[in-house]
Amino acid sequence: MPKITLLIPLMVTVSLCRIVDAGEEALSKKTDSNPVAKLSAWLKLPAGGRPSLTEQPFSKTGLSKTDCENATKLLLEDFQNRIQENRSAEWKAKSIKLEKLEMKFDYRVFGKKPADGRSLFISMHGGGGAPARVNDQQWKNQIRLYEPEEGVYLAPRAPTNTWNLWHQGHIDDFFTRIIENAIVFEGVNPNRVYIMGYSAGGDGVYQLAPRMADQIAAAAMMAGHPNGVSPIGLRNIGFALYMGGKDGAYNRNKIAAQWKVKLAELQKNDPTGYRHVVKIYPQFGHWMNREDKIAVPWMAKFTRDPNPTKIVWKQTGKIHNRFYWLSVDEKNRIGGSEVIATRDGQNFKIESASSISSINLRLNDQLANLDQPITITAPDGTQSKVEAKRTIATLYQSLSERVDPSAIYSFETVVDVKQQ
Repeated sequence: MPKITLLIPLMVTVSLCRIVDAGEEALSKKTDSNPVAKLSAWLKLPAGGRPSLTEQPFSKTGLSKTDCENATKLLLEDFQNRIQENRSAEWKAKSIKLEKLEMKFDYRVFGKKPADGRSLFISMHGGGGAPARVNDQQWKNQIRLYEPEEGVYLAPRAPTNTWNLWHQGHIDDFFTRIIENAIVFEGVNPNRVYIMGYSAGGDGVYQLAPRMADQIAAAAMMAGHPNGVSPIGLRNIGFALYMGGKDGAYNRNKIAAQWKVKLAELQKNDPTGYRHVVKIYPQFGHWMNREDKIAVPWMAKFTRDPNPTKIVWKQTGKIHNRFYWLSVDEKNRIGGSEVIATRDGQNFKIESASSISSINLRLNDQLANLDQPITITAPDGTQSKVEAKRTIATLYQSLSERVDPSAIYSFETVVDVKQQ
């Protein structure tokens, strides 16, 4: 028995090596020099037998705009097919497991599916630091609480029962996976995703909306507490805030009034950003008697712009590696760091950057004409001209991080932003 136990993994390893070697040999025999043709051949290999794509020379070859479009289509289809194959069971079971945590969910579908895809409303329940049975009941209430005219209304059950159940770091990963799955299994439009939540769920909205703004079109916060988060990351989404004027626990009502002033000031100084509505009902306490349901049609007016002309990125809570057309390497994933960047045609400017030494600029053909030079201005005013090079490797890296059909990038360059 000991010999057999040792032989099985060895045989599997040898078999996989042979498959990969065969895949590399098949690719090397491919006479077509077009990188898209080579990508097509790579994709036809068994998934377990594909050699590393980013190590293949063709993945680093420069692409024309047309070849890039074709490569993007092939890669996106492959990633979505793998979601279809590997995640259909979790979607049917309405339960996602990541590491040791599980997020159950339930959803209802409303209205006729639009030609460009359905909307997705992710709605977080209240409760928080309470026994599981209390949070279970809150979850069941949330499932019935709101009804959009159109879209997938999805209520997840928080994986934990802690006071901060909706803004711990694992929530971002669960929500990203829910969004990816909903795109594939329910035909959701990635530019029409919304988050909302009541009480402890509202706490989650305060925290998640700024740090996940690049994945959503709008957010609605009901009866929650921000726990010190900044609103500056909300620049490119719609943000709605609803509060009972008598909801004095944890000073929720007073802080909501303060946010009303903050959001108005942000919009005054940046008129094309920070679209918001704040409604404080003086007659209500913590329960607003469903008056806050007006948030659903208000959010539905918004469509995400995955390529905004201005980005305000402040890292708080869960530290991310990407935000719209910016990204950071592992060394520069720093809590509290703040970056402001703008774009105008072929010109990209890092207006300011704190606590980091460099940032990555990611481009595609929707952001700029990649066949013409790109001008980049660093915070100290230093300008540089860059010749963009579209590659399959960059497309693959972008999709490996997040299967987001509207946010796939073909070129990336590093900008030095060291403070002088």
